[in-house]
Amino acid sequence: MEYKDYYKILGVDKKASKDEVKKAFRKLAMKYHPDKTKGNKAAEEKFKDINEANEVLSDDVKRKKYDTMGDSYSNYHQQSGSSQGFDWSQYYNQNAGNTGNAGNFEEFFGDATYSDFFERFFGGSSFSGGKGRRGRRSPRSYKGQDVSASISITLKEAYSGTEKVFRYNEQSIKLKIKPGIKSGHILKLAGKGETGPGGAEPGDLLLTIEVLKDTVFERKEDDLYSDILVDVYTAVLGGKAEFTSFKGTIKLEIQKGTECGKVLRLQGMGMPVYEDNSRYGDLYLKVKIEILQNLTQKEINLFKELQQLKRKK
Repeated sequence: MEYKDYYKILGVDKKASKDEVKKAFRKLAMKYHPDKTKGNKAAEEKFKDINEANEVLSDDVKRKKYDTMGDSYSNYHQQSGSSQGFDWSQYYNQNAGNTGNAGNFEEFFGDATYSDFFERFFGGSSFSGGKGRRGRRSPRSYKGQDVSASISITLKEAYSGTEKVFRYNEQSIKLKIKPGIKSGHILKLAGKGETGPGGAEPGDLLLTIEVLKDTVFERKEDDLYSDILVDVYTAVLGGKAEFTSFKGTIKLEIQKGTECGKVLRLQGMGMPVYEDNSRYGDLYLKVKIEILQNLTQKEINLFKELQQLKRKK
């Protein structure tokens, strides 16, 4: 049985912070999500490993225990030359500090159930006595399978926050989404997954949020980008231009001689910050000069007159 390196699975250093682990997890979860890799069994297994790695490395207690086991594993691997057939009950005795009973899976890893690695690692059993002796685990020590799904929302809904009601496993589930959520964010609905065997607690429902592209705004982190149309008169002479933001219609002061392509920055007019809704990103508006259409003959003559005046300078 080969050791499963969670750090390698997420592509992070052993000293990686929680934020670094979270960022790596989100990036990989988006890439290998079953909705994007339908029918690809290898990708499904990868997604399962990614979730498992995040479950351990994002939890301080589990991560500490995992690191302890990992260091011990490396030592044993060097001494024995192979991980195959190694006596893990003896390993557990040494790490748990027991001289008689080795304890059980739950005492070392808590009540979390991991997928293939831990099941294979401990043979799906608890250590109930001396070296090499194994006993059966109670069915209640197994958790139901986690279920992954995705849900789409608009950028406006991501800005304001929203509630979604959907049905799963004959349940009506109301999901409340905070303002500022980003695409790829995974919401965990505890106990909404598959029912566990033998009356064990159900697994979790892992919902990946997909924020749909907007026709007006482009989002970059918590900032928003868009264009603002300014008529030629206002661009030349100065004045005001209107723009409809998520906060409502705003009037902007346009400086005299504003050029096409100039970017106007409106502080605090972007997306709310998911972790702190009292803060907002910024809104960046690129000026586009609106070319006049359907000019009258008088207007055309006036433009020609202006053209002649410019040439005489």
